[in-house]
Amino acid sequence: MYRNMNIIIAGMYLLIAAGCSKSNDNGGTDTAPGQLTISSTVSADGSGSVSFEAKANNTTSYFYELGNGETATAPDGKLTYQYSKPGTNTYVVTVKASNEAGQSITKSTQVTVSVTPSGSGLIWSDEFDNNGAPDPAKWVYDIGNGANGWGNNELQYYTNRSENVSVQNGVLKITARKENFSGSNFTSTRLKSKGKFEFKYGRVEASAKLPTGVGTWPAIWMLGANIDAVGWPACGEIDIMEHLGRDLNNIYGTFHYPGRSGGNADGNTRVIQNATTAFHKYSLDWKPDVIRIYVDDQLIHSLNNSASVPFNHDFFLLINLAIGGNFAGAVDPALENASLEVDYIRVYRD
Repeated sequence: MYRNMNIIIAGMYLLIAAGCSKSNDNGGTDTAPGQLTISSTVSADGSGSVSFEAKANNTTSYFYELGNGETATAPDGKLTYQYSKPGTNTYVVTVKASNEAGQSITKSTQVTVSVTPSGSGLIWSDEFDNNGAPDPAKWVYDIGNGANGWGNNELQYYTNRSENVSVQNGVLKITARKENFSGSNFTSTRLKSKGKFEFKYGRVEASAKLPTGVGTWPAIWMLGANIDAVGWPACGEIDIMEHLGRDLNNIYGTFHYPGRSGGNADGNTRVIQNATTAFHKYSLDWKPDVIRIYVDDQLIHSLNNSASVPFNHDFFLLINLAIGGNFAGAVDPALENASLEVDYIRVYRD
């Protein structure tokens, strides 16, 4: 009898132990998933490709809702997905991490994706990844002041000195400095891709943080590559971004061409927030029939393109920081230095 009683007691212990672990039919346990994280890497080439990685404890599968009506399953949490909607769009992506017992946890994140139209791609860029001077394979310098035939009575002398231009920690920095230099009261830098990279039609994107100080005049812009032959404004000019220190946060987008140049230029403005404290995207969409200038994907100004305006031939890029002059106006006497920072500039073809 004692032997039978021991068997009964042992059986009861086994039942209690089994009840505590609550194994399911598939061999899993009821420990719920936890600590879900989601990371994403968006391709910079305009393809729309995004690499996701979700991680969670006690998880055997991951289910993605990709924010555009599409879904996907990723057993190991890793998923590469290609969005197809043209332009720059933001998607809310939700991931559900589940275990074999059917328990789950969910989390959402946002991704912003730029997609170049089909058949298009990145044809040129500078990510400013290498510390030191700007890449000489991509940029040359304008050296001098207004006596060289450009400018609007500005105060700076453009140099190629490291004091005025450098690449540091993934950012191009152009710094205007108050100093007597070759007869000018300030120094700065003007870069151009002339002779290195010239193109017709496409999309330009640049990320930049603008300088502070009354009298500053940063610009990211383009000139017709035939300027030496036909002069300005016959060559055409496209100002993707201009900003005046005296007109804080007001971004100018402008076209210059015969009959509409200088003070009679064809342009408009859009006010944004934090132009001098945060990076913003300044872009150009240049087609044979229309040209549009944007800031943070908000339209600043557009121009109907045709054979009557000089925007159907190759152009080159320029980045500079001017001080004072006819457009920027009087300079704050307290201004000692100011910097334009550019994170990247990219050109895509249509």
